[in-house]
Amino acid sequence: MALAYSYACRDCEGMETCPASVTAATKEELWKLTELHAEIAHGEIPADWDPETRAYLETLVREVRV
Repeated sequence: MALAYSYACRDCEGMETCPASVTAATKEELWKLTELHAEIAHGEIPADWDPETRAYLETLVREVRV
């Protein structure tokens, strides 16, 4: 089994009704997919996320076996 990383938008405070989740082989890929989702689905600008927001989102990333 390989190790991958997963993020579920519904785990983020205020996003409980969002069904989106992403899984990727690397954290770098996961961040790109998460940022793209935030931009398209929620109208956010990930470049504007402050370090505290990124640190909070990092706590929501889970390691998964695939």
